[in-house]
Amino acid sequence: MLSFFKKKKVIVEEEVKVVQQTDYTNVQPIAEYFKNETGVTFDNQISILTNKVMTFCRQREISSFVKLLKMVDEDAVIKQELIDYLTTNETFFYREFRQIAELVELVKECGHSVDILCAPSATGEEPYSIAIALLEAGVLPNKINIVGIDINLEALEKAREATYKERNVRNLTDEVKVKYFDKKGDLYALKNSVKSHVTFRLENLFDPSFVNIGKFDFIFSRNMFIYFDAPTKIKAKNILDSMRKDSGQEIFFGHADQL
Repeated sequence: MLSFFKKKKVIVEEEVKVVQQTDYTNVQPIAEYFKNETGVTFDNQISILTNKVMTFCRQREISSFVKLLKMVDEDAVIKQELIDYLTTNETFFYREFRQIAELVELVKECGHSVDILCAPSATGEEPYSIAIALLEAGVLPNKINIVGIDINLEALEKAREATYKERNVRNLTDEVKVKYFDKKGDLYALKNSVKSHVTFRLENLFDPSFVNIGKFDFIFSRNMFIYFDAPTKIKAKNILDSMRKDSGQEIFFGHADQL
């Protein structure tokens, strides 16, 4: 009888060992899946991707990259969590302001209400920067309509909340901070007078339904193309080109996008 329990104990221990085995050796299928879904490539950052996805798996007790791939293919929640985890970026207000100033002048020349697309919008600093700059230039509030899109749900939730740290508003003058933000301890909460001009949407540029969001007078797509390879950049640019109301109006790209 004692021998039976010993054998059973050995079998149980072996089963536990099997359950605890992990396999984080080949992240390439994850990289390919992520690129196909989002356009974002990690071709030159495979070691970084491996470490990040490994951490993601361990936090959720997912034992292998193979299991993770199966899960993201079947579970929309896990898929979105992975997208959020791998596309988290920090930005700040009035980044590369020269382009925003150029946009302001173009809007003032229009004489009519404008629709502006900001893709990606990250945590909101860019579309809100555009709104603030337009308001500061005397553009009437009822002429400003900005749509910010991103594939990162967590970033969009922060954008809608619109509460920022000092480093995020470091390029703004004290006058602008007082005018458009409420200070709450060490944080800056954006006022509704700015937030009301921006609508945020969870959108994937490469999803066939993306074109249904409409067409725009001006398009900002800064620092998104840096994550794409050459063929994906061409595909993304063609999609954005098709979203313009005026085919002669150039899209605002970031200096690092290298089209």
